[in-house]
Amino acid sequence: MSFETFVARRHLGSRHQFGFVPIITLISIIGIFVGVASLIIVLAVMNGFEQEVKSRIIGTHAHVILLKYGSDPVDPDPALIEKINATEGVVASSPFVYAKAMIQVDSEQDGIVVKGIDPASEPAVSELLARTAPADVELVWEKGAPPPVLLGRDLALDLGAVLGQTVVLASFKSTARNPFGAVPKMRRYKFIGTFDSGMYEYNSSLALVPLEAAQDLLGMGDAVTGIAVRVDDAYKAPEIGDRIVQRVGSPPYRANNWIYLNRTLFSWMEIEKRVMFLIVALVIQVAAFNIASTLIMMVMEKTREIGVLKSMGASIRSVVTIFVMEGMLIGGLGTLLGCAGGVFACWLMDRYDFIPLPADIYFIDSLPVDVQLIDVSQVAGAAIVISLLATLYPAWIASRLEPVQAIRYE
Repeated sequence: MSFETFVARRHLGSRHQFGFVPIITLISIIGIFVGVASLIIVLAVMNGFEQEVKSRIIGTHAHVILLKYGSDPVDPDPALIEKINATEGVVASSPFVYAKAMIQVDSEQDGIVVKGIDPASEPAVSELLARTAPADVELVWEKGAPPPVLLGRDLALDLGAVLGQTVVLASFKSTARNPFGAVPKMRRYKFIGTFDSGMYEYNSSLALVPLEAAQDLLGMGDAVTGIAVRVDDAYKAPEIGDRIVQRVGSPPYRANNWIYLNRTLFSWMEIEKRVMFLIVALVIQVAAFNIASTLIMMVMEKTREIGVLKSMGASIRSVVTIFVMEGMLIGGLGTLLGCAGGVFACWLMDRYDFIPLPADIYFIDSLPVDVQLIDVSQVAGAAIVISLLATLYPAWIASRLEPVQAIRYE
C-alpha cells in the first residue's frame, strides 16, 4: 500500500472534529449510488422499450415492401417473385393487399384497414398468423362459403364480435352506381377468430382476410398492393431493398422498409433516451458537489496534518494525490453500489413484471427491461470522471498550504 493510499484511508476512517463531515461523506456516497442506479434503470427501460417495440413491429410487418410508384397495383407473376427470392439476403416473400374499409357488426360500425394475405406464404414473412385465438384457426376460404376474417383483438372487443358471426366489410375503392349515386362494394365475411400483434395500434384497426377475398372486395382482379419480403438481417432492410429494386427494375418498382416506415418513432425514442440520460445525470452532479464539500471540510479539519506532512517532505503531488484518492474512494464506493443496485432492480422488474403499462398509450402492456453492459460501463465511467473532477479544487487548496502557516493554524 502506498503512502498516499494509507493516509487517504486514515482520513476517511478517522473520527472527525466536525461531527457533520462523516454525514456529508455518507450523503455523497448515497447521492452517487442513487444517481448511478437511477441512470442504469432508466437506460435499461429505454433499451427494453426500444427492443420490444422493434420486435413487435418486425413481427407484424415484413422487413421490406416492394411497391409501384403512384400506388399502382403490382402483378405478382412468377417471374417477379423468382427475381425477388433470388436477391441476396432475401429469405421469403408473399403478396398482399392493403386498403381502408368499413366494418359493420350488427349495429356497430367502424373504419378499419383490411389486409389480404396468402395463408400459405404469409407465415414466412410475418408472425400474425402465429398469434391467433383460437390458436389452430386457419384463414382458408372454401368456395361457396363466406370468406373468413380475423379481427385484431381490441377491434373485436370494441365491436362486440362473436365467433362464427357474420360481419360486413364495405369498400369505397370499388363502387357501383345507381340512380342515387355511388354505392360502396359490400361483402359478408365469417368472423373466425382474433389475432394479437402485440401493438394496440394494429389490434384496434386491422382485419385479415384471404388474398382472393380482398382482391374481390377491392375489385383488383389478380393484382396486389405489393410484395412483402423477409430478409436475413432486419437491420439491413434498406440495403437489401435497394438490391431488390435494382434486380426487378426502377421504375416502376420502389422499395420501402420497416425502419423508414417507423423512423419517427425510433427518432423519438433515441432523443428521449439522450434527454433522460442528461436529466438523471444531474443527480450524479449534485452528489459530486457533496464530494467537493466533504473534501473542503476535510482540508479545513486536516490543515495541521497537511502542514506536518509537508514539513516532513511530502510533495505537493503527494498531498494532491491524497485528497484525490479520498474523493475517488467516495465516488468509487457510490458507483459500485449504484451499479449493483441498478442491475439488481432491473433484474427484479424483468423477473416479476410488476409495473404494468396502458397498452393503448405505450404499445405494450408491461415495462420491458434490457440491461446492456456498454450502458453500465458508460454510466460507471461518467460517475468516476465526475467524482474525479469534484476532487480537483479541494486537492489544489490542500496543496497550496504552507507548512509553517498550516502548523501554526491550530
